[in-house]
Amino acid sequence: MADNSTKPERPRAEPEIIPPDRSGGRGGSGGSGWPPPPYGYTGGYTGRGAHRLYVTRIGPIGFALLMLVVGLLAAIMLLILVGAALIWIPIVVVLVLAAAISRLLRWL
Repeated sequence: MADNSTKPERPRAEPEIIPPDRSGGRGGSGGSGWPPPPYGYTGGYTGRGAHRLYVTRIGPIGFALLMLVVGLLAAIMLLILVGAALIWIPIVVVLVLAAAISRLLRWL
């Protein structure tokens, strides 16, 4: 702990300030990408091995669309599960009938 608690602790290392790329890069816009776009991914390669990804709050219309997609996916999964269960009904009926016919043929 420092001797004088009223003085703020100095940083151990100075932050490195990297100037923006002025060459235009692969994005084709020719700018530095600032200000960021209002929604989504800017695309393109920044030249330093990283991409820019901006995350914003979702609005009420976006939330409604998201819930609609989630509901549609849930309905599709339910239909697949019900279809998989219903496909076994005729198979079981055929097996029961085959067993009954087999049993009747044994008696004859």
